[in-house]
Amino acid sequence: MGLVKEIGKNESIRGALCWVAAQYIRLVWLTGRWEIVNGHIPAEYWDRGQPFILAFWHGRLLMMMKIWRGGMPIHMLISGHRDGKLIARTSAHFDIGSIEGSSSRGGAQALRTILKTLRGGNCIGITPDGPRGPRMHVSAGTINIARLSGCPIIPACYSSTSRRLLKSWDRFAVTFPFSRGVFTWGEPILVPKDLDEDGVEAMRLTVQKTMIAQAADADRRMGVVPVEPA
Repeated sequence: MGLVKEIGKNESIRGALCWVAAQYIRLVWLTGRWEIVNGHIPAEYWDRGQPFILAFWHGRLLMMMKIWRGGMPIHMLISGHRDGKLIARTSAHFDIGSIEGSSSRGGAQALRTILKTLRGGNCIGITPDGPRGPRMHVSAGTINIARLSGCPIIPACYSSTSRRLLKSWDRFAVTFPFSRGVFTWGEPILVPKDLDEDGVEAMRLTVQKTMIAQAADADRRMGVVPVEPA
């Protein structure tokens, strides 16, 4: 365990690991057969230059780098923990920026940065159950970001025929090369600005239910057992 901690503290080793992770993602993408469902939904926003909030489960992070249209600016909301920093460095290999914070514990500064980014016409990527779960539970912070910004939440997911689910809190899905996979986009979800606390909770449950169903649909399309929420 001490060796693992020392490796995690070594900047050069961390950089090398993130580079290897990025190459693995590219290998899986290039050797796989990928289908995109409802790709017209984000395309309409991209073509108009209209920002939105990309939402996907933490356990489906690995291949989500490849769902995004190249050249379109996006910033991922990542935690300040070591894992979050590794995700940020890996994402940077795909020209994806990052904002440190979380949808539930990011603090006022992170929220201001997020809103400024969205109002500047750039998209934000969020894992609503990150950084520590519970798995497949949407945080109220995600809803409030959409409420305050006026930008829609567009959920996305992916699944594959050949994968391994890690025994982590999020059941992280590691897709293998030469797999068949699918990316799915959901309908935009608009959050009214005038919601009270009960309204935020109701919208949170709606988004959560929608994203759970989307993940189950993606898994069934690939013939694998759906991951259950915590």
